[in-house]
Amino acid sequence: MPASEPLYNVRERTGNPDHASVDDVVNLVVERAQNPRDDHEDAHFDTAMATITDTYGTESVRTVIHRVLVNNEPFRTATNDLELHTVDGIRIGTAATWFLDELNTQNDG
Repeated sequence: MPASEPLYNVRERTGNPDHASVDDVVNLVVERAQNPRDDHEDAHFDTAMATITDTYGTESVRTVIHRVLVNNEPFRTATNDLELHTVDGIRIGTAATWFLDELNTQNDG
């Protein structure tokens, strides 16, 4: 990938209205946390995000997702100045990138 291209295809980085926004990703994270998929190969993301969202709240999760997808902060350090464990930043960042890919794939189809 050329250095001039954004790392994540999120609307706030690319300016492309066809790409999912941070709000789209956060909304999907919250939706999946509230309604985990039982028989899905990625259900572990839903379960992890349910626990994290219950523990830290939606605003902290939103902040980490924005820092990761838009500011290109590493998953572990995206928790700086928040009352989150760094391992939970890794979980949030991983889930957010998967959900972003899912949303962008849906938009392509």
